[in-house]
Amino acid sequence: MNAHVKWHKGLSFIGTTDSGFRVPLDSSHQDHKGASPLELVLLGMAGCTAMDVISILEKKRQTVTNFEIRTHAVRAPEHPKVFTHITVEYIITGHNLERAAAERAVELSITKYCPAINMLNKAAEIQTKITLIEASK
Repeated sequence: MNAHVKWHKGLSFIGTTDSGFRVPLDSSHQDHKGASPLELVLLGMAGCTAMDVISILEKKRQTVTNFEIRTHAVRAPEHPKVFTHITVEYIITGHNLERAAAERAVELSITKYCPAINMLNKAAEIQTKITLIEASK
């Protein structure tokens, strides 16, 4: 896996992935021409675990009608200001969802399948929360 980052101006860059996707990056608090690198780390982790969990829930024949992940990260006050604590909330809406299936899907993601959450778990305490919502008929 490779990535390429090219300077645009100021603290704005364009990142390009192996698959050809372009991502604007910016650390400027004034221009906001892109996501900050740490925002992308958090977003990447959420996307990684989301893909695992939805895939596992589908294999467990859970009827999911909506799925989202909300994250909140706390950073150290001193440089390099790494994440010290991350809360990951899995919000799963569906019909007759089984809590045990959701818990197992999250467990498998955070202990086995998602490399992003496993890397961050070495630096930060990660807390998970699962919210199940019964979908309207």
